[in-house]
Amino acid sequence: MIVESPSKAKKIQPYLGNDYVVESSVGHIRDLPRGAADVPAKYKGESWARLGVDVDNQFSPLYVVTPEKRSTVSELREALKTVDELLLATDPDREGEAIAWHLLETLQPKVPVRRMVFHEITESAIRAAAENTRELDQHLVDAQETRRILDRLYGYEVSPVLWKKVMPKLSAGRVQSVATRLIVQRERDRIAFRSAEYWDIAATLDAGEKATPRSFGARLLQVDDKRVATGRDFDSLGQLKKGSAEVVTLNEAEARRLAEGLQDRPMEVASVDSKPYTRKPYPPFMTSTLQQEAGRKLRFSSERTMRSAQRLYENGYITYMRTDSTTLSATAIEAARSQARELYGDAYVADSPRQYTRKVKNAQEAHEAIRPAGESFRTPGAIAREVDGDDFRLYELIWQRTIASQMNDARGTTVSIRIAGTAGTGENVVFGASGRTITFPGFLKAYVETVDDGSADQADDAESRLPELTRGQGLTATELVPDGHSTSPPSRFTEPALVKAMEEMGIGRPSTYASTIKTILDRGYVWKKGSALVPSWVAFAVVGLMEQHFGQLVDYDFTAAMEDDLDSIASGDDSRVHWLSGFYFGTDGASSGSEIARAGGLKKLVGSNLEEIDARTVNSIPMFADAAGNDVVVRVGRYGPYLERIVDGESQRANLPDDLAPDELSEEIAEKLFSVPQEGRKLGTDPVTGHEIVAKEGRFGPYVTELLPEPEVPEGAKKKPAKPKPRTGSLFKSMTVDTITLEDALRLLSLPRIVGTDPDSGDEITAQNGRYGPYLKKGTDSRSLSGEEQLFTVTLSEALEIYKQPKQRGRAAAAPPLRELGEDASTQKKMVIKDGRFGPYVTDGETNASLRKGDSVEEITDERASELLAERRAKAPAKKTTTRKPAASKSTAAAKKTTTRSTAAKTTPTKSTGTRTRKTPTT
Repeated sequence: MIVESPSKAKKIQPYLGNDYVVESSVGHIRDLPRGAADVPAKYKGESWARLGVDVDNQFSPLYVVTPEKRSTVSELREALKTVDELLLATDPDREGEAIAWHLLETLQPKVPVRRMVFHEITESAIRAAAENTRELDQHLVDAQETRRILDRLYGYEVSPVLWKKVMPKLSAGRVQSVATRLIVQRERDRIAFRSAEYWDIAATLDAGEKATPRSFGARLLQVDDKRVATGRDFDSLGQLKKGSAEVVTLNEAEARRLAEGLQDRPMEVASVDSKPYTRKPYPPFMTSTLQQEAGRKLRFSSERTMRSAQRLYENGYITYMRTDSTTLSATAIEAARSQARELYGDAYVADSPRQYTRKVKNAQEAHEAIRPAGESFRTPGAIAREVDGDDFRLYELIWQRTIASQMNDARGTTVSIRIAGTAGTGENVVFGASGRTITFPGFLKAYVETVDDGSADQADDAESRLPELTRGQGLTATELVPDGHSTSPPSRFTEPALVKAMEEMGIGRPSTYASTIKTILDRGYVWKKGSALVPSWVAFAVVGLMEQHFGQLVDYDFTAAMEDDLDSIASGDDSRVHWLSGFYFGTDGASSGSEIARAGGLKKLVGSNLEEIDARTVNSIPMFADAAGNDVVVRVGRYGPYLERIVDGESQRANLPDDLAPDELSEEIAEKLFSVPQEGRKLGTDPVTGHEIVAKEGRFGPYVTELLPEPEVPEGAKKKPAKPKPRTGSLFKSMTVDTITLEDALRLLSLPRIVGTDPDSGDEITAQNGRYGPYLKKGTDSRSLSGEEQLFTVTLSEALEIYKQPKQRGRAAAAPPLRELGEDASTQKKMVIKDGRFGPYVTDGETNASLRKGDSVEEITDERASELLAERRAKAPAKKTTTRKPAASKSTAAAKKTTTRSTAAKTTPTKSTGTRTRKTPTT
């Protein structure tokens, strides 16, 4: 049996006993070439070699075994010599089906081959799957291969355009480019947003001493039969929306005057509307909802959620975590109902089993929802000693949601009250108050879904009690407070919000959202400010180029429709070659195929548009006009973004700070940035060399340097001599470009300073300022200094005394932390922020993680710190193990085999060329 991961193999082996040898492929064993070096010599001259896909021969892919997997392939081939049957037990989705096909094509087994599928790793599930195998599903393989080829064509054709027109090393992708566009568009909306101000009145009303509660809050809703404007009545430009003519917008003066007019005026209940409240349970988790809820409730990134879910699945705690289904098996439903009854009582369990079905756009083949594994569920307490940290918290979340899905509805009552009054100035007003009480919590006893950050929605278990009132009952206003509000720009996407938006729009696959988000973060298109996703200026340029010249490729509807087309291949309704041919080369029929196909295909689209793209235009993002009417533009250059404006015919430029979000670039900030000269702040002249000394802001921080004259060209010389390298020195932490003096600068430029000579060894001792801080150096022996000022004050005798001390191995005496945080969610250890050699970092005493762009020592939250630590742990190198089980001899395996089932017919694999396999496609 071959599975993907070593941990899965280790878990499964004991379930099957000595009759089986369980091995791991460690993921994919082969893929399209990653670069020219991977292309076999016999194909290097082919016109399609750079793509790795023979577009002129039915889009046949060129597959090569990746160098790091050659030893794995050799080991698997060796293991196949001693067995009498091969079970391909890779994951139960398209990706798993493709891995199984690649194993079959590469290994070319001479024994019968069957496909084994399971959705949880428990003994009963594994044994049942071994007894009920099937053939490889070629339609699923075709669908996955089409996606892989499509992504290669898209990336390899469009990415070079970005290299030429924006900057090198950028990438375009079928899903990543659209996800980036969503984030950029949200930032554009924030930039264009104009706030509107509106006022109302918050009242505290007294219902009398017999009422419970006696006092309650209400808000002004109407003035003279006109509704008082609220935030939803304004558009993004701060203007009242069309259709809002019948609302009254109060300003501060009007609200204060009205509040004064209502003082000591009688009020009475105009209406009481009471309705029963029912809330049904949430469906069990699927991939997208698990990522969203883990992001909201646990503050996990999508990648962190899927990493933890993968471990839980491979170790037999939950079912397969890549699924679009919310259905539960009959066994799982009974397990959830039984456990809910045991924990909460019969009254809390639904009268009949609840089954959740949904028509999922672009749904993968039917799987179960994500739930605890097994025929009976283990409580979080039962596994607490086996898993900890992220895995425990995620299991608890999945367990709670699954149990709650089979419980009764929450029931209660909602009340809406209207209170009328007349101001002393004659206005008739209506105040409103709403309340909710929960009389039976039902499923809320087990699980409550978290609301999105910034949402005005109430949590499902939130209650707000109002006193029992009757129509015509008199009330007294004990407090009337004019309350000002302003509309807010649309919130930036968080990872959960982006996942939700992509799923609703049908963009990409929920199973790939985590890797998509990781890609756009790693590529620098997006960075995090707290939990918010902020686009970089490079992302603005790339998205602008794509929208203007390749609009269909980043069109939301087209991208979603593309998923539907790929699904038709999975179901066998369309052929891989036919669809790819239309997408890449175009179609003849004016009404057939996609918009890309009708436009002549991707190849024509890229070729015809390349020369029309003006690099300066796509790399220019207009922002606003300054006070003098000059247009301020962000330019994306090859070395990063900068500001530019034309003043009196001259270009004026300014560097943009890396941590400045695009919507925070105001006219005031722009003027401040323009006020810093590009050539640096002139400090004066070095009296020794006569060179001018300047202080500058650089990519790696502020520094001082000298301006050297251009070297003279010797008479008759063909080449201009190389310009000598100027002296430079980084500013100390206590210095700034605005305040540093010429004296300070000359001291910095004097480094390294010769302290003296060691009388014993004759070695020169110098004081130097390095990337890890100030230090002494004698030959190859370096010793840290305690402070930057010591660079100029340390004497020879002090230096010799430092060298007499034993060399500190590891860390020196710990400096006090910059800030103390709470406990890490995974390890329950105290977290602190420290100042390190590469800048501030968070640590829990075991794991260190540098703060990222957008993270500040003062503002970082416990959740963000835990996320950084979790990401760092995940990137730590895996410990090597040597627990490989030796393959049993063929005769022994055959003799011991006791599993009863009909022997599968021998599968004869397609012949392979070794490095390249061309599959005959369905046409």
